[in-house]
Amino acid sequence: MDAAQIKTLQEELKNKGPEAILVRISEIFGDGVLFASALGAEDQVITDIIGWQGLKIPIITLDTGRLFNESYQLLEDIEKKYGIRVKLYFPDKDAVESMTSEHGVNLFRESVENRKLCCRVRKIEPLRRALAGYKAWICGLRREQSVTRNEIQTIEWDEANQLVKINPLADWTEAQVWEYIKNHEVPYNKLHDEGFPSIGCACCTRAVKRTEDVRAGRWWWETPEQKECGLHVVDGKLVRKAKA
Repeated sequence: MDAAQIKTLQEELKNKGPEAILVRISEIFGDGVLFASALGAEDQVITDIIGWQGLKIPIITLDTGRLFNESYQLLEDIEKKYGIRVKLYFPDKDAVESMTSEHGVNLFRESVENRKLCCRVRKIEPLRRALAGYKAWICGLRREQSVTRNEIQTIEWDEANQLVKINPLADWTEAQVWEYIKNHEVPYNKLHDEGFPSIGCACCTRAVKRTEDVRAGRWWWETPEQKECGLHVVDGKLVRKAKA
């Protein structure tokens, strides 16, 4: 899909709700699209829509080997409610062994470079394997989430993975996400009730105060503009421009 086609699709889906967006994306891409869930509240909204709409969109998630127990419980809850088996992708064991042998098990605390290395081994490379053979992928990103995400579009080009990227909740507020979860009795990670608005690896995520930014609990020892694992960025920036 080139830049002109993406622009046309952006116009077609402008002001559409996530349900309409996901149904249309399923029609356009067929078995060429998947949903990469981070198991966050936003992702659970998308999972619920896929489930009750009966969309044939496979759902995957990345098991970095350092997830919270609550995240595994959520995977079980998803399967029980929707009858959906979320496929897990793991990091390459040799790459993890080599990385930790050279830099230590908690290398991510030593420098931004080491943290990005850890994210690359545990998240970016597994995602690339998961996306192989697909034409598009769906994410739960919202503009309101952080300074690194405030310009995302509902439909955009993912330069890093060379795929179309769909963000059905790009326009939604946090309040809308939780209203949907409440109204539709959507299962969610119980850590959200303990002050975790954003949940990743247990070693890199903490609870935040009400006055703090929603992403303040992720890699809290780094500055806000650096707080991306690399799944949605190239050279530290979100890349969304389609090729001409």
